[in-house]
Amino acid sequence: MKTSEARSKYKRLFELMEKHHTMMREAIPLIASENIHSPAVKEAMIVDFSDRYAEGWPGERVYAGCQFIDQVELLANELTEKLFRAEFADTRPISGVLANLSVLTAFTEPGDRMMCLSIPTGGHISSAKHKLWGTAGRVRGLKIQYFKYDDQELNIDIDATLRRIRRLEKSGKHIDIYMLGASVFPFPHPVKEIAEIADEFGAYVNFDAAHVAGLVATDNFQDPLREGADSMTFSTHKTLPGPQGGCIVSHAKFAERLKKGVFPALHSNHHLHHMAAKGVVMAEMLAFGKEYGKQIVANAQALGQALSEVGFKVLAEHKGFTKSHVLLIEVADTPLRNGRAVEEKLEKANIIINRNLLPWDKRMGRDYVRPGGIRLGTSEVTRLGMGKDEMAAIAKFFKRLVFDGEAPSKIAREVKEFRQGYQKVHYAFDTARDAYEYVRLR
Repeated sequence: MKTSEARSKYKRLFELMEKHHTMMREAIPLIASENIHSPAVKEAMIVDFSDRYAEGWPGERVYAGCQFIDQVELLANELTEKLFRAEFADTRPISGVLANLSVLTAFTEPGDRMMCLSIPTGGHISSAKHKLWGTAGRVRGLKIQYFKYDDQELNIDIDATLRRIRRLEKSGKHIDIYMLGASVFPFPHPVKEIAEIADEFGAYVNFDAAHVAGLVATDNFQDPLREGADSMTFSTHKTLPGPQGGCIVSHAKFAERLKKGVFPALHSNHHLHHMAAKGVVMAEMLAFGKEYGKQIVANAQALGQALSEVGFKVLAEHKGFTKSHVLLIEVADTPLRNGRAVEEKLEKANIIINRNLLPWDKRMGRDYVRPGGIRLGTSEVTRLGMGKDEMAAIAKFFKRLVFDGEAPSKIAREVKEFRQGYQKVHYAFDTARDAYEYVRLR
């Protein structure tokens, strides 16, 4: 490739990145697994740490030059322990999936059994079976069993699950670890009940808080470590508005084996700039998290109510729709017929959501390409300063697109105008720069 061609493609990369920033400034972001960083978190991610190596634990590095890196990492761990009221925290995992795999490495052997939620009932692909290429099944070599699920309650059916566990144990199929948590996670899981039967049969319990970590940390959901979980893993970029990455929190008695599950088992050099940014977001959440988490849940409930009032079938209406940031909506009976069609039409109007399997979709012959549902989350719009009135306005955009058949181009112009008043990050120490400002260093 000639230098001129390489230069042209180089410039095109930056043009596309700037276009993305423009798009996000003009969009309504409702992806449940995403959030917006504060300017302080963004600053932490461009420091020189990104060019360095620091394998191992602070004070036990394989590399020199880690004097300040060690201090930052220890402080990040300390802030995480404080935020989650934990005896031990490890901010090194570079993703939520690798945090899970680190725990599985620490607590299980290949061939052991794990119980978790299936994908249609909200389980994450990383917990899936070998044949589905799930991390637990294919990488760790675990045999997977599933919790029984109550479609109406959108939660684990604890009585049916306990009966299943006792049948499995009686037949010699011991469960070695229970993985609670989900990608569709509107209501607290029965941690106490699962922890009690795990203790009875000598098993571990991990709570995957990827989606709800920010709510757990701020007393706005549930408290897994106090309810009996041995460990809790989470990604750091959903209701916890930090950088892409993962964390583990646990009890002191498991610290050494969990450290080894991260390094040397699975991570070489962790992403040091992201680790620093995790420390920044933990400090932000200690200062502002309670108010932020409370507003996330209030907005999710308000959006659920508003969507229901304009004709959408928002699941779990009898339970107030949600106790977290997540809403699950059945769209199979709407004029667009499936989640993919809804996702695509809303995206043309700059409303960003994702299609989602419903618990009964597989039984009805649907799949993830054209599922019967959509999933919404309120973490990011809440961080932009939106409240109950804005949730009602968003619901009206949905109605006009899905039920009334209005042109996405028309709604996109209104969405752009709607977004003009929401360009700053809230619930943070430093909020001078706009949320989606493109910062040019060249």
